[in-house]
Amino acid sequence: MQSYKNNVMLVDGMALLFRGFFATSYTGNYMMTSKGVPTNGIYGFLKYFLDAIETFEPSHVICCWDMGSKTFRTEMYDQYKANRDEPPVELIPQFELVKEVVEAFGVPNVGIAGYEADDCIGTLAREYSKENDVLILTGDQDILQLVDNQISVAIMKKGQGNYLVYQEDNFLEEKGLSPLQIIDMKGLMGDSSDNYPGVKGIGEKTALKLLQEYKTIEGILENLDHLSKGIKKKIEENLDMLHLSRTLAKIHCEVPVSCSLEEALWKMDNEQVLRKFDELEFKSLMKLIKQVG
Repeated sequence: MQSYKNNVMLVDGMALLFRGFFATSYTGNYMMTSKGVPTNGIYGFLKYFLDAIETFEPSHVICCWDMGSKTFRTEMYDQYKANRDEPPVELIPQFELVKEVVEAFGVPNVGIAGYEADDCIGTLAREYSKENDVLILTGDQDILQLVDNQISVAIMKKGQGNYLVYQEDNFLEEKGLSPLQIIDMKGLMGDSSDNYPGVKGIGEKTALKLLQEYKTIEGILENLDHLSKGIKKKIEENLDMLHLSRTLAKIHCEVPVSCSLEEALWKMDNEQVLRKFDELEFKSLMKLIKQVG
């Protein structure tokens, strides 16, 4: 008889909060409580969060967070993410408040100083996937490197309720690479949003072609003499940055973080949630609660 497998959803909290904030603030109108507390990011977060609960019906839910901008990656490369603006002043008070809202749902908040949310997600996903199905909810393509036998990734697309779900069996067809090759791809082409350059002059098309032919960065380096003079020169001149970029791109899956599945069981206390919604004056979200309870 087949045993029942849990369906664990790991939520990339910052991805939902930032998306929620910018989706509702581009007009310059911010939702505020009567006490003047901005709540539009949390409101957007909740719409995405509740839609995903309804869509994927997880048995367990955990929310992972970045804990400040200093991580082991910024120690390795001080320009890492240095191109990012300070968060808007209206978003800052929502960072802690959103965690209180997540707590009201009985969902654990997980994060650890010195690492990114991605690293916590990677560590927990590897651990839980030994015996459970894991779904990661994010808007961040970097997390695709974690797709595995029992780990799938739901990328939020434009508009609410639109997801592109990557699983081991559709990944190669969708991306032309294996999940682990995504790390080498970033090593070659860099990542402008995280502000590391990879090999100057090598873009997505060339990186994809090289990896499809030689499989890994090591494979490419062993075959430098078979490459065109231009590409060979670019790689040789940027060798250190190639290796550094790959290290920066790799999600660290051995972070000292843990969360028992017992704590993460999805068992929403409607009263508790409604009290929090009342405090934040989220009248229009009250009815959504009844759908996911």
